[in-house]
Amino acid sequence: MRDTARHAAPYADRMPPSTVADVLSALQPEPGRPRLTWYGPDGERVELSGTVLDNWVTKTANLLVEELDAGPGTRVSLDLPPHWRTLVWALATWRVGACVELLGAGGSGADVVVTHRPGSTAGGPPVVAVPLAALARRFDGDLPAGALDAAAAVMTYGDALGWTPPRDGAAPAVAATAGVVDHDGLLGWAAGSSGAPLGARTLLRLPTSGHDTAGFLRAALDVLAGEGSVVVVTAGADGSDDARVDRIVETERVTALSGTTG
Repeated sequence: MRDTARHAAPYADRMPPSTVADVLSALQPEPGRPRLTWYGPDGERVELSGTVLDNWVTKTANLLVEELDAGPGTRVSLDLPPHWRTLVWALATWRVGACVELLGAGGSGADVVVTHRPGSTAGGPPVVAVPLAALARRFDGDLPAGALDAAAAVMTYGDALGWTPPRDGAAPAVAATAGVVDHDGLLGWAAGSSGAPLGARTLLRLPTSGHDTAGFLRAALDVLAGEGSVVVVTAGADGSDDARVDRIVETERVTALSGTTG
């Protein structure tokens, strides 16, 4: 059941969001406000405003539909660690009504594999190679025959959302080890997971070992659904991040800390 009480206050003059399209639309009245800020392990920083985030999602959604025929029932395996590009691909997958599968590259039933390690997916479904370098314009590595280079391809797609299949609320939106969530339950799946108040600029600190992509996506979607802003901090190579995180909290004017992902 969706946490409607938590999401009611900012929407006194309109309905609370019920879809990812609603979430992205609600971020547009303040188009220049940072909505996603990502710090990589080597000190990289990427910041996307609401408008820029929506543009990335739109281009990626157009690629999913036009190149890969994605729609309700399509399982898009996200074989990616928590990363700003991972969130973009998840939002785009949900935007076209498809399912984010978090069971590993080429997981059971995957129709498309979106991965940073395309060499491990030979002989499976169509592959989209995603670089993890902060602002890479192409995938730096060997690509299997037929694989798409996401960094190069996404930017060639339109800035306006093209045709998308009709929405099916009963279609799966998330398939993870904990189970399957449909599109009607997607925002309920995320609600409250970040522990952040509505509208907060929320820090998500990622762990030094392993990764919980499902937890990261839940928390980030929860923050955005509350018209907030998410600051994602990836652990540095040496793991000694406390001073760095303290500086980021001050510099980014963080107002809430999420204990969900680290």
